Amino acid sequence: MKRRILIISLSIVAIASIAAALFIAPFFLNKNEKDTIIYIYPDMTEVALEDSIKARLGEDFGKKTSFMLKVLDAKAYNRTGAYLIPNGLSPYKAARKLQYGGQTGVKFIFNNVRFVDNFAERVSKRLLMEKDDLLTLLKDSAFCAKYGKTPQTISTIFQPDSYEFYWTVKPEDFVDRMYHFYNKFWNEERLAKAKALGLTPDEVATLASIVEDETAKRDERGKVARLYLNRIKTRMKLQADPTVIYAIGDYSIRRVYSYTLKTDSPYNTYLHFGLPPGPIRFVEKSTLDAVLNAPSHNYIYMCAKENFSGYHNFATSYSEHKANARRYQKELNRRGIKR
Repeated sequence: MKRRILIISLSIVAIASIAAALFIAPFFLNKNEKDTIIYIYPDMTEVALEDSIKARLGEDFGKKTSFMLKVLDAKAYNRTGAYLIPNGLSPYKAARKLQYGGQTGVKFIFNNVRFVDNFAERVSKRLLMEKDDLLTLLKDSAFCAKYGKTPQTISTIFQPDSYEFYWTVKPEDFVDRMYHFYNKFWNEERLAKAKALGLTPDEVATLASIVEDETAKRDERGKVARLYLNRIKTRMKLQADPTVIYAIGDYSIRRVYSYTLKTDSPYNTYLHFGLPPGPIRFVEKSTLDAVLNAPSHNYIYMCAKENFSGYHNFATSYSEHKANARRYQKELNRRGIKR
């Protein structure tokens, strides 16, 4: 009888152990199927975090991860940040990562930005900072002065590219880190090239922003840059249409008429000699280099080609330029482009 009771007891223990193993195993053996970032927001509730985990990791894997967080009494909802759950991680290890793991870097990629307001909005959509908090700094003269900039030139620090930040980075630290990358770009060789042109890095960026708006053709940017450098050297007004459009603020314009050239603005290079107070867009590194390495030529006039290829006709004389301009205007009229 005792032997029978012992066998039954051992069987129950064995069955219980197997059942426990079958229950526990998925928490250690199931694997996350792809790299996934979990974002934990300030003041996030436990329920909200559970919902986010299930949404990003999948219902089943997410439930198991949330269960392990409860078992571990992790209180991960208090750990504001972005945490990478790598491909192949189990629910248990995913929970431990959310409990103790360090933040992962978040990619911030930007290009084709014109205004500081647009830039601040892009940043706020990717990183955990309010648009207005960053914008307030970038429009503050004292803050800009710390970097040797003004609110008109502060955009030169932010060069379109791919960067990595902690999601929780503060606005001041964000600008500091971007300034670090800016200084890496402006090495001794580039500074020497700018000096040889008689320009500061800010002036190079300002000229490059005009060049970038003048032509989308990267292989033409150096040639356009040299044309403007020739004008600066001979003390001619730049007379760059993009500066007039920037002053007007209407980017739907395709034709610049004589009355628009009278727009009262320090950015209007038809009215004022030299470069405007700052860039008219955030400038690509390749365009900065196009200015610094602009090939020599004697052109001082240019006009869009009448075939609408995006390239320009260049001229050394005003009469040649007028002939180029007439052909282009004739084609505008033929196509019915009035503004």
